[in-house]
Amino acid sequence: MRSELFSAENLEKESAQPGMRLQNSKMLKIELNGEAMARVGSMVAYQGNVQFQALGSGGLGKFLKQKLTGEGVPLMKVSGQGDVFLAELAKDVHIIDLEPGDALSINGSSVLAFDSTLQYDIRMVGGAGMASSSGLFNCVFSGHGRIAITTRGTPVVLNVDAPTYVDPQAAVCWSANLQTGYHRPEQLGLGTLLGRRTGESFTMSFAGQGFVVVQPSEEPPIMGSGQQQQEGGLLGGLLS
Repeated sequence: MRSELFSAENLEKESAQPGMRLQNSKMLKIELNGEAMARVGSMVAYQGNVQFQALGSGGLGKFLKQKLTGEGVPLMKVSGQGDVFLAELAKDVHIIDLEPGDALSINGSSVLAFDSTLQYDIRMVGGAGMASSSGLFNCVFSGHGRIAITTRGTPVVLNVDAPTYVDPQAAVCWSANLQTGYHRPEQLGLGTLLGRRTGESFTMSFAGQGFVVVQPSEEPPIMGSGQQQQEGGLLGGLLS
């Protein structure tokens, strides 16, 4: 049987070392010998003796916080020995190596998988004193290990050496040491009163020394606790 489908670039990538690597630009391969954490529903194939266990957002404390904020990452623990292939809506996949002392703040919708050696928490975005369609909370990772993130298209990495402003729905991740806030770029005036808007009501501001990863597409708005309150309040959200 012959076909371009069976060319070397489409064959499974093999390695002698366990861990995560790119199978291609849109698929992650984890050569599993132990455990890793992955987004619920991201598994597209696996081989070997592998178990999957749903974890909410990474433990009871983070689960409760996620239910209150509407943010976070619905996680599953992947354990055993074998090969696991992960993807998310054909988005581009990127691997980041975190070293001791590093800390990375990531939009929860961009987290695909990470080593279980990394610490993970949900924190309020600094300076977020107003409602935002992208939410007020992000996922902060620290420790030593690898994390795989997704972007909608090829991103740009901005070096924050001057005041930097990004659409909240296009911000993928950034250095956790950056000072963040919210900024209104649109000038209020007669045009605004007449209904003429730029579509850019708020942007996230970044200051300090670090980087921001920006994708060429905006994530759909994330509904947070406001929606949960409409569905029976915070306790109703926790019990759903």
